Amino acid sequence: MTRVKICGLTTLHAVDGAIAARADYVGFVIFKKSPRHLDIERAKALCAHVEGRARTVVLVVEPTDALLDEIVSRISPDIIQLHGYETPQRVHHIRRRYGRSVWKAVGVATAMDVLEARRFMAEDVMRQDEVTLEDLILYDAKPPEMPDALPGGNGLSFDWRILSGAKDGGAEVKRPFVLAGGLTPENVGTAIKLIDPPIVDVSSGVEREPGTKDEALMQSFIRAAKTAKQYG
Repeated sequence: MTRVKICGLTTLHAVDGAIAARADYVGFVIFKKSPRHLDIERAKALCAHVEGRARTVVLVVEPTDALLDEIVSRISPDIIQLHGYETPQRVHHIRRRYGRSVWKAVGVATAMDVLEARRFMAEDVMRQDEVTLEDLILYDAKPPEMPDALPGGNGLSFDWRILSGAKDGGAEVKRPFVLAGGLTPENVGTAIKLIDPPIVDVSSGVEREPGTKDEALMQSFIRAAKTAKQYG
């Protein structure tokens, strides 16, 4: 069954709603430009409120070691999600320094972008014997080319067919992956039937407005994702 991450949660009520709807992962954003940004204290409180009911993910963009030291020591998420232009070497350093699983987001729009992402995974620092089953590439829609564009959470999608080889575990990929970017309750089932991602990630697609999650939309999204294979 496809697993689901609800990202950009900002309230205790939203956390409870996501978990009640059977989210497998809950995500918290620490990035000041995002409408979903949380300070360390708020992220700590929300993460603690999860109480093991789901896996916790903290999303950061090109973080310093000082910021990550604070996140790991005070929030202690299960997974660190990197959503900037971090290099394979930087990803490797973070994974080894903090002993946490790492999701590396890569913006894609064309088949060439996917090829570059697979080359990223093939770097020596991403060798199979150095990662866990939760060290994953997250394919997201490439952000728009405009000043101050957010690296993710823009509600943009891409042609999922460019990922069609990813589910086959080919030599270039070898690992599960996360699908994000413009997913909604209406289209997530189609995406799953088309490319069978092990995990889907949604933020703006289940919001009433930026930063405000809608409980009914979360329920609809998760239900559509977890039943898609039943009716394929």
